[in-house]
Amino acid sequence: MTDSEIHNMKKFKRTALAIAAALGVCAVAGCSNASSDNGSGDGLEKITFMLDWTPNTNHTGLYVAQEKGYFEDAGLDVEIIECAEAGAEASVADGTADFGVSFQDYLVPAFAAEEDSQLPVTAVAAIIQHNTSGIISLKEDGIDSPKGMEDHSYATWEMPIEQAIIKKVVTDDGGDYDKINLIPTSVEDIKAALSSTIDAVWIYYAWDGIACELQGMDTNFFYFKDYSPELDDYSPVIIANNEFLENNPETAKKFLEAVSKGYNYAIENPDDAAEILVNANEGLDLELCKASQNWLADQYTADADKWGVIDQDRWDAFFGWVYDNGLCEIDIPDGFGFSNDYLPQ
Repeated sequence: MTDSEIHNMKKFKRTALAIAAALGVCAVAGCSNASSDNGSGDGLEKITFMLDWTPNTNHTGLYVAQEKGYFEDAGLDVEIIECAEAGAEASVADGTADFGVSFQDYLVPAFAAEEDSQLPVTAVAAIIQHNTSGIISLKEDGIDSPKGMEDHSYATWEMPIEQAIIKKVVTDDGGDYDKINLIPTSVEDIKAALSSTIDAVWIYYAWDGIACELQGMDTNFFYFKDYSPELDDYSPVIIANNEFLENNPETAKKFLEAVSKGYNYAIENPDDAAEILVNANEGLDLELCKASQNWLADQYTADADKWGVIDQDRWDAFFGWVYDNGLCEIDIPDGFGFSNDYLPQ
């Protein structure tokens, strides 16, 4: 499994189209709720949770909560399902799922719309406190900062927001974005790509960066957030259906309390948590999951007071940057689209 399976180019394009379609459907018909019939037959409240892609260490806390009985202790029967073709954002908005995994950049088209057309979802928890994405390259190419991308090739999926991010970090580092050779391609194998005509690839370090380490690759890597604070967006987050939150606030709080316990367990017991993830999902590589889990143990909460909290200044800064750079037509209001109210107090 590669980074493209977590945050890949094709899904980004599909998500944008699905959100646009969902905006129209929700505006005309309203959005139903996946748990309109909350009973599971055993006295537990049924909740459906949709992943953003295939299971990986971004999701470990959910599987820990399930395996350790945290959900059941909270009176919940939680079904974890993989992402639908429409995407988690549209599926949570239309009530196919109550909760799901998204990314702040994916939520731009959901929120940058007229009030009666906004996608009815809210980010209720940050899975990882800081944006851990950036650019990886072979050390021999000397790309040890954004400016170093000059006169090198970069694998682009040709999305305006993606290319604007690259341009910003390169420019902020004193480089010339126009000197980068943009090669449109979807990278499925980081090692193979960097051994071909591609010099630089966008990855999330927790997965592909760790995988490259395990493969013995000698690489350079830089984080976007280290060069442009506005790009320290929340990636990924847990989103919830607004109707569900309005009608079931206490259930939402119980769910997030159990999820929080799961991620805190993964922080304290990364090896065991990785084994729980692998045991629940056939095909995952245990060595990679353990290495990734140990790396993420310091990233889930990082410098925040507790797991899951979203800082409004950082949330607003990213959306503000998106609007200021013409990447959306409507300025998303400060504080819009997220809530810390459902996290354990």
